Amino acid sequence: MDKLAIIGGRPLFGEVPISGAKNSALKVMAAALLADEKLTLRNVPRLADVHMLLRLLEQHGVEANFEDNQLSLIAREIISTEAPYDLVRKMRASFNVLGPLLAREGKAKVSLPGGCAIGARPVDLHLKALGAMGAEIDLDEGYVIAAAPNGLSGARISFPFVSVGATENTLMAASLAEGVTIIHNAAREPEVCDLAECLASMGAVIDGIGTSTITIDGQDRLHAADHRVVVDRIEAGSFACAAAITHGEVELVGAKAEHMGSMVDHFIKAGVSVEDTTDGLLVSAKGGLFATDITTAPYPDFPTDMQAQFCVLNALAEGT
Repeated sequence: MDKLAIIGGRPLFGEVPISGAKNSALKVMAAALLADEKLTLRNVPRLADVHMLLRLLEQHGVEANFEDNQLSLIAREIISTEAPYDLVRKMRASFNVLGPLLAREGKAKVSLPGGCAIGARPVDLHLKALGAMGAEIDLDEGYVIAAAPNGLSGARISFPFVSVGATENTLMAASLAEGVTIIHNAAREPEVCDLAECLASMGAVIDGIGTSTITIDGQDRLHAADHRVVVDRIEAGSFACAAAITHGEVELVGAKAEHMGSMVDHFIKAGVSVEDTTDGLLVSAKGGLFATDITTAPYPDFPTDMQAQFCVLNALAEGT
């Protein structure tokens, strides 16, 4: 498509289904590497990143079938423990195959997301967590080479700052580690919780989901599961902004207020109504909009990915 023509000046009315969250789908897809039985994922968005990760999983030996937003993955046998640069460089989420491969096979060779430029894509918290669990880790020409020939062991891990990716990689690795792993200062995003719920449905024993302290009791193996990917809170927030700035009324089908954190509070402060419905959330802005101050921070505070949309809303609002 060479251009988009937007005919403006009209309020938006109606309903829109909210897609599955990409940032959750990619991580639960990587979790399929932890078991030799089928993982069925529903509400998977059909995005380029999803297809890119599928290419990586298939080269590890995963059998995949993707139809009508339902994805079936079976990793009966891991035929390769290497995640090459050409695939990982295109998408940072690909680095999350490191934990599952290491936990299941005892070894992994995964390209750094930025190749040799480790500073451009810092993954030090991932590596320190896996090292605390007994992995031997070397860096060689832009690759992380990790080995745990005797398996991973439970550990107490404290992150100096909240890291979604490191929390997720540790969660997956700890699910097959021997003993108990405790993650302090863990990320609390709905996508992290969704991964933990998926792992639990596969047989992982996890306590503290949704809190900053997560405890994982490692199991010998995980099994088949059926999991529905959580809806995308950023997509929901974006459509909510569209309804607000056009003074319309839109039902966000599938959205949940508890997944949106402080976004809902900021909408309300801006004069936007957000109400629960049977199927999702109803967002309307029939009156004026009011300026709101925003500070981005890790969940449940305001997400960085929503600041651009709220800038548009605030550009039309009364106040500074």
